[in-house]
Amino acid sequence: MKILLIEDDPHTSGYVAKGLREHGHMVEHSANGREGLLLASGGGYDVMVIDRMLPGLDGLAIVKTIRATGTKAPVLLLTTLGGVDDRVEGLEAGADDYLTKPFAFAELLARVNALARRPPMTEEVTVLRVADLELNLLKRTVTRGGKKIDLQSQEFRLLEYLMRNAGQVVTRTMLLENVWGFHFDPHTSVVETHISRLRAKVDREFDNDLIHTVRGSGYTLDVTQ
Repeated sequence: MKILLIEDDPHTSGYVAKGLREHGHMVEHSANGREGLLLASGGGYDVMVIDRMLPGLDGLAIVKTIRATGTKAPVLLLTTLGGVDDRVEGLEAGADDYLTKPFAFAELLARVNALARRPPMTEEVTVLRVADLELNLLKRTVTRGGKKIDLQSQEFRLLEYLMRNAGQVVTRTMLLENVWGFHFDPHTSVVETHISRLRAKVDREFDNDLIHTVRGSGYTLDVTQ
């Protein structure tokens, strides 16, 4: 497996790179955010491990940039910031997982392997459509009735999940796990807040609503309701 490690702390980068190589992985390392972005943008990596605080360009900016340009390789974000809001911010930027320092190498390795096992998005499905709502996975654009809708990264991921499960009820737990990567309840209103924002953009100016609350169960994107 080819892994990109962007980490400026020499002790951490040496420790992580040595351990990954001992487990048979190819590791390319950068200690600078701008140099790391150039490597990340070049593609070809199975997983990227990116520190949040970097000289030159911070990790969040790197993740946002590569996601905006269509790089789909899974990203594990490393940080000393362990608060729920900090984890949410990292995941909203486009990271797939989040690991707080200090960490055990065994946990990092397990998370990297888990990210690598995620099935790649099938290339055949590049556009999702429900009624007059269209989401283009390659161009990262959303339109409804031909009108462009501007979404933030996490709003896009939320809408994608709802559209992939159109007509089905998805619970708050399902959204936390599949959109935010939480396998626990962080006791925040992040789901409700993003659903509200998404409704304002997708439904407010149109005659019929597509996003519905299923009381006591969750949410559904359904044209028949």
